[in-house]
Amino acid sequence: MPLFLKLTFKLLRLNHSLIVLLTLLLVLVSSTLAFLLEPDTFGSWFNALWWVMTTVATVGYGDYYPATVPGKVLAMLLYVFGIGLLSLLIGKIIDSLAELQRRREGGKLKFQGAGHVIVINWSKKAQLAVEELLASEAALAVVVVDDGAKHPFDHPRVHFVSGDPSSAEALEQAGIHHARSAIIFADPRIDDSSLVDGKSLLIASSIERAAPAVHTTVEIVLEKHILNFRHVQVNDFILSHDAVSRLAVRSALKEGSADLFTQLLSRTYGEDVFEVPADPAWVTYGDAFRSLLGMGATLIADRTDMGINRKLESPIPSDARLFVITDGETITKIRSERR
Repeated sequence: MPLFLKLTFKLLRLNHSLIVLLTLLLVLVSSTLAFLLEPDTFGSWFNALWWVMTTVATVGYGDYYPATVPGKVLAMLLYVFGIGLLSLLIGKIIDSLAELQRRREGGKLKFQGAGHVIVINWSKKAQLAVEELLASEAALAVVVVDDGAKHPFDHPRVHFVSGDPSSAEALEQAGIHHARSAIIFADPRIDDSSLVDGKSLLIASSIERAAPAVHTTVEIVLEKHILNFRHVQVNDFILSHDAVSRLAVRSALKEGSADLFTQLLSRTYGEDVFEVPADPAWVTYGDAFRSLLGMGATLIADRTDMGINRKLESPIPSDARLFVITDGETITKIRSERR
């Protein structure tokens, strides 16, 4: 019994590749031996392989079985060693899948994709942002980076990285060099507003140092810190609670306007803002406005300039970025026609 236990422990410590190799070798050698011992019984090497597989898998259909003593001895050896080795292989596979799931839930796996959006610091606002991102594009992947210990949003397209978001290791694990953009939310677990912005600033600096081409959006708690974020080349910033306050004021002073802004803020409700490629046939903003209006879209801006509808006779610059208000079906049609 001690010898058997020692052998068992040694088998359990074997790495996965070696167990796969031993199992494959056992099946192939046993199939060859079975066919050489009883060619009339099996008729072909494949039938012998079929018999070995049904034997070690404990299925035992009974369509083939050895008739000679050597063949039966081989079968008994398969009962002892073949079934045990295959069971060990299956157990290793199950353990590997379980370990993979544990590592995924614990944020220990590196993200392998590209063109994804990184969401940093988990909170209710971050959750809403992730839900909006998933609803915006069917194939978009989201990577959440937070120093929590468990996956905060279980979804096939949401990957979790556990660690300090300001560290190069965590950003590398999140695939920062291949990311489309990054959103840094204010950490709700910090009470001091200055410390909250300080952490966000440190994360933004780390992203700028690691991948300056990645578009970065940061939530800022105190307005006086805006200049600090401009210094680290943050692309966009949003003042915390500022949008909500302004929306409430507009609703109070201009009844019904809040719903318009809500539509523009959500990809899943009403109309939305989209960028459209410029048509070479458009010479002026007026040409673009009339053409897009005929297709069901309203031209509203060139980059951040929302006054272009008051200068429709002005020529469209070569570096223009035109934005329209329309729905998803219309923008898909417009983009397909621009190709």
